[in-house]
Amino acid sequence: MDSWRREVRAHLRLAAPVVAIQIGLMMMGLVDTAFLGRVSETDLAAVAVGDWWTFLLLSFGIGTLSALDPIVSQAWGARDRVAITRGLQRGLLLALVLSVPLGIIALWTERTMLAMGQLPAVAATAGRYATVLVASMPAFLLFVAVRQTLQAMHVLRPLLFVIVACNLLNAGLDWVLIFGHFGCPALGAVGSAWATVVSRWAMLGLLVFLAWPALRPYLSAYDRKVPALAPIGRMLALGAPVGGQFLIEIGAFGTVMVMMGTIGDVELSGHTVALKLASFSFMVPLGISMAASVRVGNAIGRGDHPGTKRAAKVALLGGAGVMLVFAAAFLLVPYPLARVFTDLPGVLAIAVVLLPLAGFFQVFDGIQVVALGILRGSADTRLPMLIHLAGFWLVGVPAAYLFGFALGHGPAGLWWGLVLALAAVASTLLLRVRARFARAVARLRVEDEETSVSHPTAP
Repeated sequence: MDSWRREVRAHLRLAAPVVAIQIGLMMMGLVDTAFLGRVSETDLAAVAVGDWWTFLLLSFGIGTLSALDPIVSQAWGARDRVAITRGLQRGLLLALVLSVPLGIIALWTERTMLAMGQLPAVAATAGRYATVLVASMPAFLLFVAVRQTLQAMHVLRPLLFVIVACNLLNAGLDWVLIFGHFGCPALGAVGSAWATVVSRWAMLGLLVFLAWPALRPYLSAYDRKVPALAPIGRMLALGAPVGGQFLIEIGAFGTVMVMMGTIGDVELSGHTVALKLASFSFMVPLGISMAASVRVGNAIGRGDHPGTKRAAKVALLGGAGVMLVFAAAFLLVPYPLARVFTDLPGVLAIAVVLLPLAGFFQVFDGIQVVALGILRGSADTRLPMLIHLAGFWLVGVPAAYLFGFALGHGPAGLWWGLVLALAAVASTLLLRVRARFARAVARLRVEDEETSVSHPTAP
């Protein structure tokens, strides 16, 4: 029992700030939605599709950089300073390289949205919004690389300060640029994009400044083996499936959003409000998932198989437990929750219908994301990607089309497809976790040679 209590305490010490960081990142989008929900349905719908499309592109980079989770967390547990140095520096290099093609694709947002059947006014505004956001892509991916490394080393205080400060900055810039205060023109959706650009670059600069004492040992000198192709290839082989998994999941949710947009902009705006609330609740198990990846990776690096299993079980119970609370809120009080983000009557009516359905998939969503974090900490990424592909695209999207259009249930029918997808994915991933940890998991090796041991072990 002492070992279980220690694991719960250690997980809470790591998960609580990581959850706060995730909520803080999500709050930037929620604040954008809250401001734009008082402008027009077109601006709100345009930012919904523009933000989805640009984040879908970024998600591949974020997923690829998540290779740093097992690399750095296992190296930290094994007291391997050189592996941390090379992992972080390769992560920064990959962040810069990936931002170029992703930014180029984002410039075609308007044409992409028109091809997907969005209304011309919505597609045009989404295109202008996404074009501005391209300027923030390098900053955001560099921030992700630094953040993943700091989390794996249990260095979280600078991240918390940065998230609070940049949320205040983003909210202030939204108020000025969306509505046109202090002599600025009222830019609406485009103003929201400029606020995001400035906030993301500020996040990166402030984080490096505040966390420099922790980062200095790994960034003060360039490691000449960072560009070595074989280790980079292994890193990509580990991270690219996670990027693919993100594309699969976000793409499925986005496809449902595009289907919703073909019904009408009011329905799309209501869907946006409900999804923002569901995404907010998702930040809690996502933070638990990230903490689980670190805890599992640290235990594997130490060669502690019982500790690995304890970390996995504590994380799964925590993720399911918190999502039960959110499920109750979405089922019992949907109207007050939706009212926080919009006062447009038609949008409210749609959001209130969809939020109880979000309540149905909360627990499934919590279990699947925590299971993914556990598996990622053990460097298991390929099979989870295939499970996502089957659950979302063989079950979820076809079911959404069937219920939403073929059977005529409209917006609610589209969301029932999401419920079925998450149920299928969560149950299958649980089986994979059980099989993965039936025996001890070996530490991930990226380098061609053994690297040095020179810092204190992780807790």
